[in-house]
Amino acid sequence: METIEIKTQNQLVQKLPFVLYSKPNTNKIVGFYQRNHNLYQVHDFTENGFVLSSFDGTKNYLLPENESEIVSFLVDKKELSLSMIEKATIDVNAKINFENLVIKGIEAIKDNKFKKVVLSRYEIQDVQDFDMLETFQKLVQLYPSAFVYCFYHPKIGNWIGATPEQLLKVSDSNFETISLAGTQKDNGSSEVVWGEKEKEEQKFVTDYLVTKLQNVASKIQSTEPYSVKAGSIWHIKTDVTGVLNSDSSLKTVIQLLHPTPAVCGLPKEIAKEFIIEHEAYDRSFYSGFLGELNCSFINIGKSSDLFVNLRCMQIIDSQAHLYIGCGITKDSNPEKEWEESVNKSLTIKTVL
Repeated sequence: METIEIKTQNQLVQKLPFVLYSKPNTNKIVGFYQRNHNLYQVHDFTENGFVLSSFDGTKNYLLPENESEIVSFLVDKKELSLSMIEKATIDVNAKINFENLVIKGIEAIKDNKFKKVVLSRYEIQDVQDFDMLETFQKLVQLYPSAFVYCFYHPKIGNWIGATPEQLLKVSDSNFETISLAGTQKDNGSSEVVWGEKEKEEQKFVTDYLVTKLQNVASKIQSTEPYSVKAGSIWHIKTDVTGVLNSDSSLKTVIQLLHPTPAVCGLPKEIAKEFIIEHEAYDRSFYSGFLGELNCSFINIGKSSDLFVNLRCMQIIDSQAHLYIGCGITKDSNPEKEWEESVNKSLTIKTVL
């Protein structure tokens, strides 16, 4: 069998679409190698394959299962420890712009426009002779508990990331999702203490998910919040499970959940409008979602396993565009939100 390096290089030389991904806490890399150059659209989420969807929901693309060679590679995941960049070079203008954006978000919350909004920014870093496969393999070792992927399509571009957040997993009618919010840098202590701002932010997300899912599912259960580490960052996480109603389509459930309060805000539509109006750039596939859609190669039935596209970057020519977001509530501090965004950027910059 061809090695992962040879198969991937052949696709790149022929400019054929592909995706490589590794699910959390598994020792397998899966590759979808599309056999043609077509750009396939997702219309109603009954399609089969690997899906890539944008934040605003207008772009939904697919590497179809029946038009791709699907290959698995075993990998020995060991949590790799690359030396973190302790201090980032501060872009003063970027800091001022982001803090001003956060101030606008806080003012809108205090004006009762919404309870929470997730605001983001991007950084550009030069990367000469970027090796996507090598970077992907580093991310797999660095973040064994994340969904790690690299995606290439000549009509879309190169995207690569390591996301800690699942959007939705569905097998038969059983579903799993998570509520993830709150951020703090790992300081080496085994005990993680959360402030009221982070606890409140996480509760917003959990309550939203449970309330929305009650419209399409039954037997909904949620765990108590617990701390989970993603690289050098801690989050608060709650697991939510249940059974979808027989008349609930996957499209309906996805539209209920995406974009979640963890990447958009609450109420969703008003927060989304604020983001699009004030962020002054197009998020594109950042904070969208991606993953297996109605795939049948995994088991006897069809299953979907979708993840929110966080901790990601887009490679354009010899530049990496890195995307970072922060959840803003009434208690947010603009300078601390900037620092949080810097810490998040370091988790992906490490592999560059």
